[in-house]
Amino acid sequence: MTSSISDWIWSERFWLPENVTWADLERPPTGAEYPRIRHILYALPLAVVVFLLRLLFERLVAKPCAHILQIQVGVPRQAQPNAVLEKVFQSKTCPDTRQLEGLSKQLDWDERKIQRWFRVRRNQDRPNMQKKFCESMWRFTFYLGIFIYGIRHLWVSPWMWDTRQCWYNYPFQPLSPGQFNHYAAELSFYWSLMFSQFIDIKRKDFIMMLVHHLATIFLITFSYANNMLRVGTLVMCVHDASDIFLEAAKLANYAKYQRLCDGLFVVFSISFFCTRLVIYPFWVVYSVLVESWEIVGPYQAWWLLNGLLLVLQALHIIWFYLIARIAIKAIFKGKVIFSNDRASLPHVPLRQDISVLCHHRRHFWPEYSQLVPHVFNPPITPRISK
Repeated sequence: MTSSISDWIWSERFWLPENVTWADLERPPTGAEYPRIRHILYALPLAVVVFLLRLLFERLVAKPCAHILQIQVGVPRQAQPNAVLEKVFQSKTCPDTRQLEGLSKQLDWDERKIQRWFRVRRNQDRPNMQKKFCESMWRFTFYLGIFIYGIRHLWVSPWMWDTRQCWYNYPFQPLSPGQFNHYAAELSFYWSLMFSQFIDIKRKDFIMMLVHHLATIFLITFSYANNMLRVGTLVMCVHDASDIFLEAAKLANYAKYQRLCDGLFVVFSISFFCTRLVIYPFWVVYSVLVESWEIVGPYQAWWLLNGLLLVLQALHIIWFYLIARIAIKAIFKGKVIFSNDRASLPHVPLRQDISVLCHHRRHFWPEYSQLVPHVFNPPITPRISK
């Protein structure tokens, strides 16, 4: 039964072009190598290595950098121990008016005192700035490194300049060490994110990001298994480019380098537009949709791949709309300063809130749907600086 399930999952009729079998890919020419499904298994132990490498990087590199930049851990104010309120907090961190009235009667507390307790309790669980800095520095380092590695190999590849080369003699295209290393690094990184999600800063879109990481792993695995490495490396490089500037802007924000943060945000916006709304659709997606149809012809997995790429493009448009809307608002409506009743948080302009945007990338709708100031601060009252 296990064999029949495996045959169904890896159906040649679905995954490969007509008259091509998995056995054909098991017999490469002398001195060449084709991608094989078993290669994908190497990513799992490598993901553990990447995860451990990240822990070492944060301890030995990121934290010392945070100390140099005077980014402190900070000790949040602790909520007064209360078993009744703690039980409610575990199910609902922000109770409604009806619940507040009931708790007020039960505890003989004023409603404002209960609201204050929940506010302090929420802040107690918020990640400190140093932890955010370390996470962003790790992602910045990875994205920068993998982008440089990928573009270095693509620069001398003919399909970088002529995307039709992605499909000539497909799927009988030899696997190069550079392609294997690029795929292994990306796949192991995303598997490591699956592990680290449970120790990273908890976000409201935890489930969405979990699904996103699984989808990304599927796309990378799928393109490797049926030897779409050439177009796959193009897709990965295009997506990694703008993430570098997003994480850099977040680092500048945490270090309170406001002008640098604003400048990096502008660069991020421009790079996002160029890579996700110009290069990706008119260069990469066009090649998969049109050029592969002309050279290879459609097959069942071809429809799946193009469907996923087009869904991703739709998300790119939505994300950029949100980024542009808030950026324009910040530029043309002046400098908005937000008052905060917590003395530990300085007054910051709206542009700074924009710059922190959100964590990854690669990216899911909830990440960019939260590009509003109240995501980064508790409820606040705005006042316009004169």
